[in-house]
Amino acid sequence: MNIDNVYAKLDPRLFTKQPPTPLKNPRPGHFNTALAQQLRWPWCDPEQWVSILAGQTVPEGFEPLAMAYAGHQFGQWAGQLGDGRGLLLAQIRTPDQRLIDFHLKGAGQTPYSRQGDGRAVLRSVIREYLAGHALTSLGIASSQALGFVTSDTPVRRESIERGACMLRVADSHVRFGHFEWINRFAPDLLPSFTQSMLQWYYPECLGADQPVLEMLKAIVKRTAQTIADWQLIGFSHGVMNTDNLSITGSTLDFGPYGFMERFEPNWINNHSDYSGRYTYQQQPSIAHWNLSILLSQFLRLGLAKTQLQETLATFEPLFHAAYQKGLTAKMGLTNTDEHFQIGLDFLNILATERLDYTQGFRALSGPWVNMPLEKGLASLTDTVKAPHLSEDFVPRYQAAVQHGLVQTRQPLDVWQQALNSVNPCYILRNHMAQAAIVQAEQDDFSEVERLFTLLIQPYTEQPHLAKPQDTEPPAAHEAAVAISCSS
Repeated sequence: MNIDNVYAKLDPRLFTKQPPTPLKNPRPGHFNTALAQQLRWPWCDPEQWVSILAGQTVPEGFEPLAMAYAGHQFGQWAGQLGDGRGLLLAQIRTPDQRLIDFHLKGAGQTPYSRQGDGRAVLRSVIREYLAGHALTSLGIASSQALGFVTSDTPVRRESIERGACMLRVADSHVRFGHFEWINRFAPDLLPSFTQSMLQWYYPECLGADQPVLEMLKAIVKRTAQTIADWQLIGFSHGVMNTDNLSITGSTLDFGPYGFMERFEPNWINNHSDYSGRYTYQQQPSIAHWNLSILLSQFLRLGLAKTQLQETLATFEPLFHAAYQKGLTAKMGLTNTDEHFQIGLDFLNILATERLDYTQGFRALSGPWVNMPLEKGLASLTDTVKAPHLSEDFVPRYQAAVQHGLVQTRQPLDVWQQALNSVNPCYILRNHMAQAAIVQAEQDDFSEVERLFTLLIQPYTEQPHLAKPQDTEPPAAHEAAVAISCSS
């Protein structure tokens, strides 16, 4: 493992070096063996990795530090924030020279804890561990984790809970809020810090006439793609503050997140989001707002306001293009405005009928395509479970699919396979995560293991491993779940 702690070599005002505070009587929760092998992690024996993840051992070459950053939270300037419960333990270089961070969450108090205890509890660690794994397996840019441990360390939240630690793995932990902190508290560092970000994460921009501007264009593009991917899979982040968005576009900081079940675009999945700022349908506009905050930090580097405005203006068409391409693919149609409208009409049906988002799309690959119209309508109505499925929608959709099959000379089974390759069978539903948490709190991690294995191949039906409830939404009369920020 090629350790390269480049962040620790930056100006010391940007962080505080300190060791983690060990957990009491740590025990293994789960270990991501495949990721460990991919990263050439050498400490795979449980005694070794548990000791490292519990903060008892700091391997040679690691330089633990807590990052300083700032941010806007719920649209308001929140001042200095920073790693209040986590430490950047080390950074490594992959064989292709990509930088990877190891970040220990739940590592104890830091100067940025803001009167918090610096700990994480078992339930939140399990939720983040499974969510990062789920998104990564779905092909969405995301942090994931090498593993987690539980312990006997008591942590007070609404009640006394078990302290836990998770070793998060990400391509970067630099957030939009890092630049906000620098501009507010150490503006002299902006040129050198920006140059480091270029070299580490956007080296392809270094040869441009205006490297910083090119980097910002790339950040906008990556962010647009990630938000489109969230929307297409039905993922709601829940707390898109500027300190929770990464400059590489990877999903970071899983707090009150949720995967859409019954399709409700205005679903508030964070029970602290009283105004609905971070609902599913608001995510694109919030990403645009956050990018406007990020880009404004670079006026100090001599970039013209018009250049930054033009860069920000690329977000909407980039997002729209990525979303249209993805939605038409989920419908099994070609990427045209006409077919995009068919996809939007289907979403409207899902919303009107409060149908399951994931299973609604998955059902589209059924045999109804080649049936006569009336039988096709009945078949699709039955599989999607929409008793009032529009009789106008089905013939338009069926005709579009059949026309595409004729034009491409594509066999129906190949079309069905393509549709199932972009519409997952399994997502991490809230009740699935909760069942794993309940068992884990009794020191039974078998459900964590089952879900972890199931979610490795979310696009493949796994009747030998899946339970019926893995594909079932809450009852139609039940309100959508809102999750606490408490972790």
